[in-house]
Amino acid sequence: MNYPKSVRIVEVGPRDGLQNEKVAVDVATKVALINQLAEAGLSYIEAGSFVSPKWVPQMAGSDQVFAQLSTQLPENSNTVYAALAPNLRGLERAIDCDVKEVAVFAAASESFSQKNINCSIAESLERFKPLAEQALANDIRLRGYISCVVGCPYEGSVDTETVAGIAKQLLAMGCYEISLGDTIGVGTPASIEKLLGRLLEDIPAEKIAVHLHDTYGQALANVLIALQMGISVIDSSVAGLGGCPYAKLANGGAASGNLATEDLVYMLNGLGIEHGVDLKKLIATGNFISRKLQRVNGSKVGIALQ
Repeated sequence: MNYPKSVRIVEVGPRDGLQNEKVAVDVATKVALINQLAEAGLSYIEAGSFVSPKWVPQMAGSDQVFAQLSTQLPENSNTVYAALAPNLRGLERAIDCDVKEVAVFAAASESFSQKNINCSIAESLERFKPLAEQALANDIRLRGYISCVVGCPYEGSVDTETVAGIAKQLLAMGCYEISLGDTIGVGTPASIEKLLGRLLEDIPAEKIAVHLHDTYGQALANVLIALQMGISVIDSSVAGLGGCPYAKLANGGAASGNLATEDLVYMLNGLGIEHGVDLKKLIATGNFISRKLQRVNGSKVGIALQ
């Protein structure tokens, strides 16, 4: 099997994870979490989100987080601290905080787009164009996310052609990479293989990342398929933090289950794939933030190796 020799892990716990947890943590805890993740060897960390705290109260203080991180980052560090910037105002805040990389979100489902950002898919892409232009003009790298790439809580299955079309538009705007999000975790190895097979017809593997939720226990199996198809960038969240508050399940609850970074690292270790992360330090970090959030560690490996 031709697995990648190395994988870049995109740690989304401090942003995608914390913003979907019920318990909000203070700036000092967020900075401590990010520093511990960096010390564990994670070289790409989503550190915050420049959204209104009215809508996402857990992301309040992101400006302060980046201000503190900038004073602590060693000169020779290659660690990337990225932020979500959903609109021009968010980008302006990112620029003020000297953020070097921002992410934008689109959805592959019209219903999910309306529920999440109150506009259609086409409208969301039009809104991103001036943001992308301004980001690139300020030498800020742009990463694109697509939500609900295989399934939507409101519409069911999602057409792979729709995903491919959005991905190509985001790349044309200047995104260097597209992260494919199985937002409600309904993907299986078969559906992920079908999706990637379609996208790889038009998009090089090095421009594709996967963000696979574990709601139905399929995340690692789906990651394995992605690795086998040449994908070498994987999003994950320490201690399995977060889920998606907009993705409602049939029982009325919200979809849970970001893939735990600890579980991903353990599997990569078993496959002999390089990633640069110290599993022992990572587990300690997962335990730290789980205590702060007063929740059970969502990583099976984290629990097994405590």
